[in-house]
Amino acid sequence: MLKRPGFNNERLKRVHRKEILFNSSELEAINIYCRRYRIKNRSRFLREAVISKVLQQFEKDHPKLF
Repeated sequence: MLKRPGFNNERLKRVHRKEILFNSSELEAINIYCRRYRIKNRSRFLREAVISKVLQQFEKDHPKLF
């Protein structure tokens, strides 16, 4: 793999595991969504959904000057 300047592969490697539990209806909703929108990588989908929500909240909580 080519190394790009300022791009640290070790820092981006996913090594921390978090587990999440869903009830039956939540899991069925996720399954329907993934089938409907042809999402193959569910872990990526869930990770991106969580991170986007976190970043939105950070942006909302960011102090404003005016």
